[in-house]
Amino acid sequence: MFDEEIILKGCREGRRTAQKQLYEKYVSPMLAICLRYSKSRDEAEDLLQEGFLKIFHNINTFRKQGSLEGWIKRIMINHALNHYKKNRKIPFAGDVDEINENEILFFEEETENIEPVPPEKLLAMVQSLPEGYRMVFNLYVFEGYSHKEIAEVLNFSENTSKTQLLKARRQLQKKYFEYTNMKETVLVNER
Repeated sequence: MFDEEIILKGCREGRRTAQKQLYEKYVSPMLAICLRYSKSRDEAEDLLQEGFLKIFHNINTFRKQGSLEGWIKRIMINHALNHYKKNRKIPFAGDVDEINENEILFFEEETENIEPVPPEKLLAMVQSLPEGYRMVFNLYVFEGYSHKEIAEVLNFSENTSKTQLLKARRQLQKKYFEYTNMKETVLVNER
């Protein structure tokens, strides 16, 4: 049984059994986050391990002003973003042209009635996005950040965030149609 108070106390005291229980409780959802922000499972597992080290190192800063899981999630996301920023080879260009909001709305209308994609395939599609697209897509879609917040976190303009999101969606749409066409082709060939 997971007793958060006892586990927190044990982690603050540096007890390995408490750290192991905390790790085991949150490893799956945190790995899912790391997988979304990385290109491969190996990279995600590295992010996960480093993130948990940060969690154990900073456990004394958790003040119970929100949920423990939310605090852990924030550390994982921030670690993934810092890893991305540190390893970013090409900085984003400054401002880009204004995004046509109608283009974004058109894209959203096109994708309202789509066939479900298995989670592992969807994850592979997201992982295959270029890093900038992937970071903006994750922050906007999964974490609920605004373009202004994304621009601040990744140190570029709001228009760049909008552009990166639109391009990410276009690539995912293309990958989706390739996937569904391939699936239809396999079904036709099996008949």
